Amino acid sequence: MMKWTLIVIITILSILTAYYFFPEKQLPSNKKIKFINVSKNKRRMMVYSEENALLKIYHISLGKQPKGDKEFEGDMKTPEGKYFLNEKRKKSIYYKGFVISYPDKKHIENAKKLNKTAGGNILIHSIPDNWKWVGKFHRFVDWTNGCIAVTNDEMDELWENIDVGTQITITE
Repeated sequence: MMKWTLIVIITILSILTAYYFFPEKQLPSNKKIKFINVSKNKRRMMVYSEENALLKIYHISLGKQPKGDKEFEGDMKTPEGKYFLNEKRKKSIYYKGFVISYPDKKHIENAKKLNKTAGGNILIHSIPDNWKWVGKFHRFVDWTNGCIAVTNDEMDELWENIDVGTQITITE
């Protein structure tokens, strides 16, 4: 029995190590990202070129409560709708990030009906500096407060290819 347990543990550790270190497809060089589409259900962020060609699919983490649209500040949901990236944030608790233009008028009005605030400070961001060793394993759990998270390496390639003003659509 102990022999089989050891074999299972070694197999699992081998698979996890391969997953962590296996290189992923890189974003094509010299291709600016024109728009971004996020599918919350699939935990995917697709980036498109000016020619409307799919450049890359990123595996992402979302807010701790990923089902449904964001209703108010603190609900841990990632908002749904059409937005723009209105700031590149070089340093915060995260390595880098892009600020999303949330909240829009609809979300502000809906939050007011609930006697709450809509919140803000929703980003596409990387992993916190003190947790960067987690790398791709962050994808196994929805851990943000409503943001969209990628690895630090992925953030580096996005950083070079996304301009302020880029459109992002987030769907269920």
